[in-house]
Amino acid sequence: MKLPLSKSLLYTFRALLAACLLLFTLSNNIAMAGFSSSSKSSFLGSSEDTAILEPDQAFKLDITAKNADTLDALFIIAPGHYLYRDRIKFEVKSPQNATVSTELPHGEMKQDATFGETEVFHHDIEASLKLAFASQPPETITLIATYQGCSEKGLCYAPIKKILDIPLDSTSLSSANDDPIASLLKSGKFWLVAVGFFGFGLLLSLSPCVLPMIPILSGIIIGDKRSHHQQTSKLHTFNLSLAYTLGMAVTYTLAGIAAGLSGKLLSNTLQTPWALGGMALLFVLLSLSMFGFYELKLPQSIENRVLNVASRFKGGRFIGVFIMGIFSALVVSPCVVAPLAGILLYISQTHNVILGGIALFTLSLGMGVPLLLIGASAGSLLPKAGAWMESMRQFFGVVMLAVAIWLITPIIPNGVQLLLWAALLIIPAIYMHALDSLPTDASKWAKLWKGVAIIMLLLGIAMVTGAVSGAKSPLQPLAGLKLGSAPQDALPFQRVKNLAELEAAIKASPNQIVMLDFYADWCVACKELEQFTFSDPRVKTALKNVTLLQADVTQNAEEDVAMLKRFGLFGPPGIVFFASSGNEITDAKVIGYQNADQFLLTLNKLAL
Repeated sequence: MKLPLSKSLLYTFRALLAACLLLFTLSNNIAMAGFSSSSKSSFLGSSEDTAILEPDQAFKLDITAKNADTLDALFIIAPGHYLYRDRIKFEVKSPQNATVSTELPHGEMKQDATFGETEVFHHDIEASLKLAFASQPPETITLIATYQGCSEKGLCYAPIKKILDIPLDSTSLSSANDDPIASLLKSGKFWLVAVGFFGFGLLLSLSPCVLPMIPILSGIIIGDKRSHHQQTSKLHTFNLSLAYTLGMAVTYTLAGIAAGLSGKLLSNTLQTPWALGGMALLFVLLSLSMFGFYELKLPQSIENRVLNVASRFKGGRFIGVFIMGIFSALVVSPCVVAPLAGILLYISQTHNVILGGIALFTLSLGMGVPLLLIGASAGSLLPKAGAWMESMRQFFGVVMLAVAIWLITPIIPNGVQLLLWAALLIIPAIYMHALDSLPTDASKWAKLWKGVAIIMLLLGIAMVTGAVSGAKSPLQPLAGLKLGSAPQDALPFQRVKNLAELEAAIKASPNQIVMLDFYADWCVACKELEQFTFSDPRVKTALKNVTLLQADVTQNAEEDVAMLKRFGLFGPPGIVFFASSGNEITDAKVIGYQNADQFLLTLNKLAL
């Protein structure tokens, strides 16, 4: 029975509201671990109006290195408090040959009971600290920070003095790759952050992070239509897409907050043979049901109970799709791209999980726009039940098998990958009559599908040839034949397992630029860098005099996590460069995939 349009819209609104409430509740619970009471009250308000905050709760200071001669000092001011502008001072304790100058924004004039007419800050501010050295910059600088503020309730705090050790070679939020991202987050404006990161999500919506989810959702919609044996309405398929997208978005948000606070990506820990194999098996079972081998149904007694419950609660089907979106986000898409890395680094440095969570949630919604478009259009684009419907089901059955193969490619040999792709091309091509003769009166559509089937058959044969000849990629199945040309050697990377080995390798190349590449077997973008960027002759020539190091973080061990954290990364791919002096070149840092042309522009910054 179809629901009236108004009721369906009401259920859609309720689903959105429930997801937002769930997101807010869970993110607030996570925030309890890293947030002070002053930070919570800044968003939620506080019932303890008479409570007096400790100085470190009223005024928080976080300093990070922007580059070797610039520091960013962030003051987080609790509501109902203010800092005196002229009481903020910074000086260098060590090394002795260094000086610091402070650039502060303009504040607000206030008639203060203690100091009279003076300039103050009521909200969070960021100061820029410029460093100058008489000789080579050190790895760490020690600063003395002094500041003073008051509560609007009439209490003035004594001057606060802190001694802080700041690593100058650590990666900061505002690297060359994510300056707009850093600026957007540091603005602290919720609506600006939401709109900006929704736009970033739109730009990422056709990236490898989202593409595998499109056939998954399409298969869910096809399966839903078949189970209902009726024309699927636009609103119903849109609601399915919305439930799936919200599951993906909530997972990205909560997992991202946890990653920002802990320094570990949950999705990285799930890139194990058991997890990937389990998800691949699930898609194989779903695909077999699409081919009509069996119906995925519960036992009759349990199904009757479920139907009784579902009759009282209209969203039962959507909960299942919501859960599928959760698992897809965790296992199918362990992508680390510049906007995501910027948000995670912001959360890790400021512990502002509310603003960071909003950025993650809106980024995920932007990435989910293609999924919502599928749902909005599927009601009219999908054919009615009949022969076409059976063909559509079988097509998405093949697509789900493709997703299963894609999931396990990181854990199986290249030859097996090629053979699986070959089977996925050749067997459907035979069913599409690639080897059968067409009747003389065959329709144009029959001839078209015959041509498609022949192309699939030939591609499958190429995959088999590649598996036998030692090809490394399904995208270049005949590369192993070489066809008389000289073999293309891979870049001569030296593997480093931990920070100690990295430091030793850098010291062993005192007069050379050093490149450190973070790689993992389960990282699709890492393999794209290897196959398309690092294999480019121009890139090889540019890197001829560069020491090449590689950290394999496939196992996500403690040493791997420590190396990623050392450079402000949350997962591969990532490339870090070091000058001949051994200091990191922060402006050349790479996060995510770059093609050969983009990577050459990055190398130009190194003046090779």
